[in-house]
Amino acid sequence: MPSSPASVAVSTLPDWVPEAARAYLAHAHSGRPLRDVAAENGCAASTILRQVRRIEQRRDDPLVDDIMERLAEAAGDAAVFTNQKETHQMSALPPRATLIDDETLNREAKRVLRRLCEADAFLAVGQGMPQAAVLRETGGTPTRTATVPKLVAQAFVLKDWVTCYKAGRITRYRITEAGRAALKRLLNDTLNARVEARGMAESPSPFLTQHMGMGERVVPGPQGDETLRVNLSESPLGSLARKKDRDGKPFLSMDLVIAGERLREDFERAQMGPRIGQNWERFLTAGSRSDMAPGNNCSGPEDARQRVSDALRALGPGLADVVLRVCCFLEGLETAEKRMGWAARSGKIVLRIALQRLAAHYDDLHR
Repeated sequence: MPSSPASVAVSTLPDWVPEAARAYLAHAHSGRPLRDVAAENGCAASTILRQVRRIEQRRDDPLVDDIMERLAEAAGDAAVFTNQKETHQMSALPPRATLIDDETLNREAKRVLRRLCEADAFLAVGQGMPQAAVLRETGGTPTRTATVPKLVAQAFVLKDWVTCYKAGRITRYRITEAGRAALKRLLNDTLNARVEARGMAESPSPFLTQHMGMGERVVPGPQGDETLRVNLSESPLGSLARKKDRDGKPFLSMDLVIAGERLREDFERAQMGPRIGQNWERFLTAGSRSDMAPGNNCSGPEDARQRVSDALRALGPGLADVVLRVCCFLEGLETAEKRMGWAARSGKIVLRIALQRLAAHYDDLHR
């Protein structure tokens, strides 16, 4: 069954247009039944109905209303062009609507979303103005940090990357969690391309990297120190490393994060954590199943086990407990505070003291 001109017109829109907006255009502007749109998208008709209602409710926002009119005009021009091709009339009409392409949107998103992630930053859009602006409230007078084309701002709103929190003659928007996740995906595109160009392991998927907090870590190597990119969000130390103290400095310096990650690395190498599945090592190795003596094939590396024991012994009771729970077992600070019977919001101070002693312990080993 050939596709209708309406479906072809919607499919010619840029890739950044959300599926909900495409479904709305196909139903509200092209007049296609909900069941036909649902069958084409491989979902239920109720799903398309919810998408259509959501876009209809959001059209109270001037930016959403304007971009939907532009998309409808662009889809209408594509439908006219398709009909002309089918009737062998190749004189295409000039497009009435100007849309931003995917490459330009991604490039502008890397620039603008990074500014919106700053403290007290917002996107200001004035009525009748051709451009929007990113402002920061510093000392009462907003400071402009970036200018944004109106088409880019409309795409941000339609994709839920920003949300309105103050409407009026000058409407204000703030970045959403979806916008922060999109920024992480875009910033990791260059890293993934570089990894693939080097012929290394397959780069992580974009939707995996959006949950990562990438940072740099200096580790000693056989030919000197090497700088590696690590995922700081994998450990609870990553969130603390991104927080600021009263002086504006990171709450945990990088040397403290490295000390905690070094302890966790030895902990994993020693295989000291609890097993959550079947232990096939005993089944595949010779010897008695009850043989748990040190040095057998089933035990973890004794050197790593000894390094963990020495580090915890150097910290002493209390400090060793919080480091073991947070760095090795990856417990959150709130969970660790409850299990150890500490006051709320006191664990991060004790953890920083423990990491300082742990870093000093590792420094003494290299002297």
